[in-house]
This record gives sequence, structure tokens and C-alpha cells, in this order.
Amino acid sequence: MGKITAPSKVKLFVGMLSQDIRLFGQLTDRLSKLFGPCDLESPVWPWDHTTYYQKEMGPELKRKFIFFEKPVSPGDIAGIKLHTIKLESRYLNEKGGRRINLDPGYLDSAKVVLVSTKDFSHRIYLDRGIYGEVTLIYSRGDYRILPYTFPDFRTARYMEIFKKARDIYRKQMK
Repeated sequence: MGKITAPSKVKLFVGMLSQDIRLFGQLTDRLSKLFGPCDLESPVWPWDHTTYYQKEMGPELKRKFIFFEKPVSPGDIAGIKLHTIKLESRYLNEKGGRRINLDPGYLDSAKVVLVSTKDFSHRIYLDRGIYGEVTLIYSRGDYRILPYTFPDFRTARYMEIFKKARDIYRKQMK
């Protein structure tokens, strides 16, 4: 018979996507009030992997990741996604579309997990309309992609920042 145990804590991150890079600083401040200080931030990168958000948010989007110092329970991720949805709704453009997209997720030693409001074949239901997916797995010293891994998460720059975050996480968990 299996024994039920509490899950290990994980490292929370939020991916931010916007035309207006000033919003990255504003939202980092707001998110830090909710989840504590950041211990790692990516550079701002151009985001040109798809046109999916272009109609809502416009062209020439930029991406930035922030990683939080305080480990969280993976069971909290659906509630965290709901918080980020509320924050996004405070930053709408004149047409009612988002000016910033906030994508929370977490990592542990073995994987990177993203959450979404959209169901799909490789996603599992978590809670309150939120789905989760393992988007990268860590094996033999590097992150490995999966058939459904988003194109941007397949890039070397993403893998490098997630490896740095994983190293910080592993030191924190010792």
C-alpha cells in the first residue's frame, strides 16, 4: 500500500510577455508583494516564436522570466495562476485586450511545469479551471524537450536560465 506524503516544495517563476517592457518592472514589484522577493531574472528577450498573441497584444513582443526565492507547494500553482489572471485584467489596452501576459509555472530538480486555462491532450486538470503540463524534463545534465514543448522553451537561452534557476533551487533545498 502506498503512503501519502506531502510534496516537496518547488521554485515558482512567472514568464512575462508584453510590448511595453516598463510593465515588467511594475509587475515584478506587484508579484514580489504576493510571492516574496525574486532571486533570478532573465534578460528581456525578443519574442517572435508565434503570432498567437499578436492580435490581442500587438507585434514586437518581449519576454522576461522572474524566479522567486521562497519555495512554494506545487499544490498552490492553480491559485497562483488565478492571481496572475486578475493582475493581467488590471492592465488592459483600449480594445480590452491584455497589455501583459503572465505565465506562472514551477520547477524542481526533474522538470519545468507550466499552467494554463486551456485543456489539451497532454495537460492534466489541477483545480478551479487550471491545467498543468510538464514542458521540460531534466535528464543526464540537461533539459530535454517533449513533443509538445513550446518553440520558445526549446531555445538555448531558455534552457540556460532554467538551469541557473534549477541550481539555485537545489542549493535552497539542501
